[in-house]
Amino acid sequence: MENLDKYFVKGELIPAIVVEEKTKEVLMLAYMNKESLQKTLDTGYTWFYSRSRKELWNKGATSGHVQKVIRIKSDCDDDTLLVEVEQTGVACHTGSYSCFFKNIYDRGEK
Repeated sequence: MENLDKYFVKGELIPAIVVEEKTKEVLMLAYMNKESLQKTLDTGYTWFYSRSRKELWNKGATSGHVQKVIRIKSDCDDDTLLVEVEQTGVACHTGSYSCFFKNIYDRGEK
């Protein structure tokens, strides 16, 4: 098993961008500490650290909208994770499939 310390050199938390593995749609951004990353690796399902509640949480534990981990990649500086998942149900607590549904700028063709 890989030593996880290198992902926490800059701080106790690392951003984790969660994407649907098949579509590559960005579902959410959350934070992991070393313990939640280890639990994710051990269980094959996402675990995060809640900055507001200051505790670990298992995505979908109460809603059933779990995220089965397919792969985890690190960026070039080892300070951000890309977590590719198989999403069951919706990812956002609002009921939206993705947490990124508020369009604030769109220069696309109409």
